[in-house]
Amino acid sequence: MSVPVVIVSGLYPVARSARVDRLLAEHPGSVAVHHDLREVSSGRVERVVRDTAGVLDLQEIQLAHGCVTCTVREDLIPQLLSRMGSASLLIAELWDSVEPRAVAEALAWHEDTVHALHLTGVLTVLDAEHVTDDICCDERLAQRGKLAAADDERYLAEVLARQIEYATAIVVSGAEEEDIELARALLGHLAPTTPTGVLDSAPPSVTGAEIDVEMLGARVDPATAQLPCDAQTDEISTVVWHRLRALHPQRLFEAVDELVTETVRSRGRFWLANRHERLLAWDAVAGIVSVEDAGPWLAALPEAAWEMESPARRMAATLDWSPALDDRVQHLVFTGPDLDRDRILSLLDSCLLTEEEMLAGSDIWTGYQDPFAFILDLEETSA
Repeated sequence: MSVPVVIVSGLYPVARSARVDRLLAEHPGSVAVHHDLREVSSGRVERVVRDTAGVLDLQEIQLAHGCVTCTVREDLIPQLLSRMGSASLLIAELWDSVEPRAVAEALAWHEDTVHALHLTGVLTVLDAEHVTDDICCDERLAQRGKLAAADDERYLAEVLARQIEYATAIVVSGAEEEDIELARALLGHLAPTTPTGVLDSAPPSVTGAEIDVEMLGARVDPATAQLPCDAQTDEISTVVWHRLRALHPQRLFEAVDELVTETVRSRGRFWLANRHERLLAWDAVAGIVSVEDAGPWLAALPEAAWEMESPARRMAATLDWSPALDDRVQHLVFTGPDLDRDRILSLLDSCLLTEEEMLAGSDIWTGYQDPFAFILDLEETSA
């Protein structure tokens, strides 16, 4: 019989550890495994195993390659498997800057865990006093001492956003009611469909049925992401831009700085006229923007290949389908304090091709100067 596993993530170790303590107390016979990665760049990791009575095992382990992937593969999974015979619930408490998706997929798809363990929840724990500032922070993890590998160049805010958006449940910890309310208002924009609770009250459950990790990934993947809707909560705004017409690469590039500096978080999918067969992903947080090629639009594939795509991908394409442009769509979502909705929409609309440019067709579009090429063509070369 397989044993349930819960992943607990979060940048804030005190709040995260307190939630793990509560899980251990609520589930007699449960065991938590945590890897401290402060020295991971030198290949050293400290493993702590505990239950409600205290520490069961504390060891420093040496890894051939200091990274999260080898920590999970070489130590976390073996540890969980070794304790499944006596544990009612296994808790994987992740290091501060570890993103839960990679761990969830490793646990779900590893050949040794498929029939032995089943993932029932991905919980992200937040500190209400700091989360609203950190989501706007342009510091790298190294500046906070939260590296997950020697070459880790990620930003604090991008990790925080992914921990929030991937979670199946969120818990907010804090002493001040005002901080908690502001944090929950922010979460209502970033992850509006995710159950959210407060540490000192009954938190959302993460020990129910097994999670479909493939569907969990589809919630955040650019081609299938369940993006937030238009919303206004006190001073926090979410603005949705949804159009069909192609974007002019030069005009969009010139608008990027204004779009990302005036907003806190934005993401979505879009298409450029000169790359009309490619679905492009937009991901920006705290002023740092990433534009990536996320593969072909479904319409660019032979119909025979559609069945090879996931049900979530085909469903998303069906929902976006239009007679003229098939599943090509501009769908970007922006969140921030007191956003000027009309200004954002007007700026993005000004980046679209005019009717005359649209009628010129793709043969003309391919000749457009493309300032995104240095990013997108480099990705294609690297692949």
